[in-house]
Amino acid sequence: MAETQDVVELILQDHRRMEDLFRLMRSVEADRAAALQEFADLLIAHALAEEAKVYPALKRYKNIDDEEVEHGEHEHDEGNKALLDLLEVEEVGSEEWDSKLEELVEAVTHHADEEERTILNGARENVAMERREELGAAFREERERQLKTGCGSVDNVRRIVNS
Repeated sequence: MAETQDVVELILQDHRRMEDLFRLMRSVEADRAAALQEFADLLIAHALAEEAKVYPALKRYKNIDDEEVEHGEHEHDEGNKALLDLLEVEEVGSEEWDSKLEELVEAVTHHADEEERTILNGARENVAMERREELGAAFREERERQLKTGCGSVDNVRRIVNS
């Protein structure tokens, strides 16, 4: 399958990868610490790229609810805080780790579900494919730029949460 540039599809692909990583983080057979680090990098890069490149552009469309976009940004903050709480747990797989993981899963799953139903469906219905591909290229570029910085490190997540 050809690699898509459609911003809606790129965001959905990230959401599906996050779900896969949740399954790995819950699995006693998996390298849960490695799955958490990949997840942390992806979540932070994804959210920063959405906020920098996608959300501001979508606010310009009258059929896409600005309040939904702003709510999405607020939910990013909640997801980042839940991520930090998990990253700060000393022992992977401990009771505390499992509890914080479930809080993270809840925050991110809720956001992804809501974003898919409101913002992304709105983009699919109201934004021309050419524009969605331009946004997709900008989203991908910013996401990759963030990933190269190790954006999911505990120190960087702490800085984002406390800013």
